[in-house]
Amino acid sequence: MGEQTGAQLDLLSGLSGIDPPAPDPASSASPSSDGQSSHRQAQGDASIAVNVPSPFGADAQAQTPSVPATLLIVDTETTGLDPERDQCLEVGAILFDVPARAVLAQLSFLLPVESNPAEAINRIPAEVSCLDQPWRPALTYFQALLEATEVVVAHNASFDRQWFGRSPLPAILQPWLCTMEDIRWPAERQLRTRPSVRDLALAYEIPVWAAHRALTDCLYIAEVFRRCDDLESLLAIGLEPRRLMRACVSYHDRHLAKEAGFRWNDPVKGSWTRRLSERDVAALAFDVEPIAREPASEAF
Repeated sequence: MGEQTGAQLDLLSGLSGIDPPAPDPASSASPSSDGQSSHRQAQGDASIAVNVPSPFGADAQAQTPSVPATLLIVDTETTGLDPERDQCLEVGAILFDVPARAVLAQLSFLLPVESNPAEAINRIPAEVSCLDQPWRPALTYFQALLEATEVVVAHNASFDRQWFGRSPLPAILQPWLCTMEDIRWPAERQLRTRPSVRDLALAYEIPVWAAHRALTDCLYIAEVFRRCDDLESLLAIGLEPRRLMRACVSYHDRHLAKEAGFRWNDPVKGSWTRRLSERDVAALAFDVEPIAREPASEAF
């Protein structure tokens, strides 16, 4: 789950806790959305509906995928955060049947690396990764699990997906679903907008016995899914089309974006951004506008 490990997820997602610098008073007004914003504008304590064109297009609902019957829950452990310089050294995967709420198969294996700068976090010494074990046949089995699934699930999927398609890991062509960004967990679970795997597990009364190994994090997600009576609904909403959106808020109202799960400076510098569905946009109490050109690493 791309949390990659507790500390690495904190590094990736913790940017949302960094406030932007105070603007010049003359420029502190909320940016204009040029007619491409969401359906709401904040005015005092009230939200007033505004009839503007949807940034998703008229056929957005028609593109909503059906609820998948099988999921492949995936997690990686890596030697760092940059796939251009670092390597994936562990893969975990669980094939999960949605109607039966059952684990069908699971797999975990190490990939040999010469060094692991992230050992202090994931506790995997490089020399252990190089011990004799059948990682090549494991990759073949992982490919078979991929062929048996409809959707790939990860926690912080934008992190995990960037390691696939880089040797020796296969490319993944199935759609991805992020349990941190895409699924709107029930309000009664009292989770943050972008919960950690640990917090998600505890919210569903799942004991947290270990962390920072790939299969362990997959197991937490599988156990959460097993306890979800409304899993089909959560998946359907989570798979709705999304676009990267910029929050149109002033410096004074930046807390609104922060509380709604927007991240400052990531991936767009100088902006509060988050990937949102049309349903998400309609629920906001402030305007948003689509990012005209999404960073390649965010488009999935």
